[in-house]
Parts: sequence; structure tokens; C-alpha cells
Amino acid sequence: MTHLILLTLATYRLSRLVIEDTVSDKFRDLVWRYFPYDKTIGYIITCYWCMGFWFSSLFVIAYIIVPIQTIAVSAILAISAVVGIIAAWMDR
Repeated sequence: MTHLILLTLATYRLSRLVIEDTVSDKFRDLVWRYFPYDKTIGYIITCYWCMGFWFSSLFVIAYIIVPIQTIAVSAILAISAVVGIIAAWMDR
């Protein structure tokens, strides 16, 4: 159960990183240059449902192949996600 929570929070954090975080602006702009956001591929990088599906698939496959490394990366992303959630809650 702990691993499921870690993978879920890691998926959320990685999705948010790609979809919304400023650090990914150049990546999104590059994708949108070739695939406008009103087209399928451009839309995928703005959709939590879409990115969540692909990133969760990636994490599950990685967990099957290299579980220890996947849990380590997931823990870092999960802690970052919880810190972000707490910070947003404290800023209200």
C-alpha cells in the first residue's frame, strides 16, 4: 500500500511538473511549436487525465523492472508533491 501511495504522489508531481510548473515552460513551448495545444499531442501535455495515465503507466512498468530505483525516484517526487500541497494549503 505504501508503494501505491508513493507511485500515486510521484505521478501527480511529475504530471504537474510537465503541465503547469514554470520550469517546464520551454518544453511546453517547444512541443506546442510542432503540435499546437488544440491538437491531440499538444493537448496531452495540458491534461492531468492524459499525463496521469502515461506517467502512471511508466511508473508501474519501471516498478516491475527496477523496483528499488523506482521507489527512490518516486519518494523524491512524492515528498516534493506533499511539500507543494502543504505550501498551497498554508498560503490559503
